[in-house]
Amino acid sequence: MVFLRAARREFTHTAAGIFVALFAIMVTTQMIRLLGQAASGRIAPEAVAALLGFAALNYLPILLSITLFISILLSLSRSYRDSEMVVWFSSGLPLTAWIRPVLLFTFPFLLGIVVLSLFLSPWALSMSAEYRERLSLKSDASQVSPGSFKEASSQDRVVFVEAVSEDASFVRNVFVSSMQHGRLGVVMAATGRQEIAQNGDRFLVLENGRRYEVEPGTPEFRILEFEKYAIRVQEQAPGNPEKTPRTMPLLDLLRDDSDGCRAEAVWRFGVPISALVLALIAIPLSFVNPRAGRSVNMLMAIFTYMIYNNLLSVSQAWVAQGKISFALGFCAVHGLMLLILPLLFARRIFVFSFLRLART
Repeated sequence: MVFLRAARREFTHTAAGIFVALFAIMVTTQMIRLLGQAASGRIAPEAVAALLGFAALNYLPILLSITLFISILLSLSRSYRDSEMVVWFSSGLPLTAWIRPVLLFTFPFLLGIVVLSLFLSPWALSMSAEYRERLSLKSDASQVSPGSFKEASSQDRVVFVEAVSEDASFVRNVFVSSMQHGRLGVVMAATGRQEIAQNGDRFLVLENGRRYEVEPGTPEFRILEFEKYAIRVQEQAPGNPEKTPRTMPLLDLLRDDSDGCRAEAVWRFGVPISALVLALIAIPLSFVNPRAGRSVNMLMAIFTYMIYNNLLSVSQAWVAQGKISFALGFCAVHGLMLLILPLLFARRIFVFSFLRLART
């Protein structure tokens, strides 16, 4: 019992540090990408936090899987470096005795990965797509960014403003270029604001400006001065974004027999299974010779993880392309790694047995 508590405590402390580091890297990279989109006007600045949360939920299964693998690997490697494993084997305990504490430590991680991979990650992707759809349907005055040209949602109007109020209800020094009935119109106004009619229609109301109207290919043009000019904002009712296999709920995914949905099922169920297999593979891979460096051991572990993850991605792609069946794509990769697992244990046990016999 003392050994189990000590092992779980060390696994937990190592995993906490690794997860915080990986999560910080993921949040930083995603925030840089989203801030770049907000700076270019593709998304609203207030949407960055929500989209960042959805992205975090999507990447959490992979982060937890990597955290589980590395924490077990580093903790057991430290035991080899500090010669604690020598005492372990001298007491007559085999390497396979580590399987029980590793599985006990893995179970909470595995439960979280299952819930995230099967349910929360698809929900986060669906909500992110729906949120982006709502942002794309926002009115023209709230979409514009000061000092940049913005194409309206109707795609036949370009809007430029010099300044926007804090609540995005008023704009100053507005430039609007639009094509209507085969005539190009350019409107310039000192100020503008949003108004909602009684029937629910939205209007961008410009004040104190001019409208220049010309028919392309002809020398004729008109100049109109106005005190108030209303432009109807052609907004579509927010609809549901198109469903993809990545955003489909689990039950809908299992009911669909298409190759894309089968491939997505290979990935969703494969992530928690690969996390469990990698946690067990970390036990024999953690061997470190105290008299030598540990670079080879770490490179071997990283190489193993990359091969496993890439094989899972390749099998998913092949199922999506119809090259292999769902059963083969799902079982081949995990079956191969499960065959390698006892070979790694046997190799490490054989080495220790040989060294023990050589000493005697």
